[in-house]
Amino acid sequence: MDNRDWGMFLLPYEQAVEELKVKFKTMRMELKKREEYAPIEFVTGRVKKISSILEKAKRLNIPMDQLETGIEDIAGIRIMCQFVEDIRRVAEYIRKRKDLKVLYEKDYITNYKESGYRSFHMIVEYPVQTALGQKIVLAEIQVRTLAMNFWATIEHSLSYKYRESLPDNIRKRLKTAGEAASVLDSEMSSIREEILEAQKQFEEDSNVMTQVLSWIHHLYFYHLVNEAIAFQDRFNEIWQSHNMDDMKVLLAEVKQLVVAAKKGENTDEI
Repeated sequence: MDNRDWGMFLLPYEQAVEELKVKFKTMRMELKKREEYAPIEFVTGRVKKISSILEKAKRLNIPMDQLETGIEDIAGIRIMCQFVEDIRRVAEYIRKRKDLKVLYEKDYITNYKESGYRSFHMIVEYPVQTALGQKIVLAEIQVRTLAMNFWATIEHSLSYKYRESLPDNIRKRLKTAGEAASVLDSEMSSIREEILEAQKQFEEDSNVMTQVLSWIHHLYFYHLVNEAIAFQDRFNEIWQSHNMDDMKVLLAEVKQLVVAAKKGENTDEI
């Protein structure tokens, strides 16, 4: 082992992970606002532990002075999707970005590993602005479904426990579990439209209820306490019955009263 300052060595990778997490989370929010559905479910990231870097360097026979180019996943980003179809879409968004450069891709979904591992990997160059100037670091972006991620997380833990020499019975059961996860993804894809429609309806209903409560709160500002209490009681009744048509009517009435109160206040000032 060399005597490098590991804290300084990992600093640009830590910065890259934090910046990329923010950028992909922002992408998710933008897509959700544009299309009411985002192919990105959530984003995580990590910097490889020093022990893992050393173990990988030893396993791949990478000299210590070539870690920056020899180990491509010191900085790692994981993007989780609901559906397999979303993975290709997210990958295309990443390819079009101007703030990173895709070096190459590894498709472990079409060509999944013998172990059962499925994921889509993209190795990218990402420029980090440090105090000493720009530094290009390598990062691995993994795009996978929630089912793929669940399987991979368990497999990683077991591989660490057994130092990648898994007993045959566990290896077989993991492979079976990987196939089951693939079947689950296929089933979810087959009812994708129904799932998306249900999620959209849930978002719309939640938005209406949030607006109703917000407008009721406005009534207190105009000292319409009795009216606010009455509307809150109606909200509680409607919420119990989950009649969204009545909820929309309530929203219109509360909003109308607040607007009228606001106009009245402006008239009094004149």
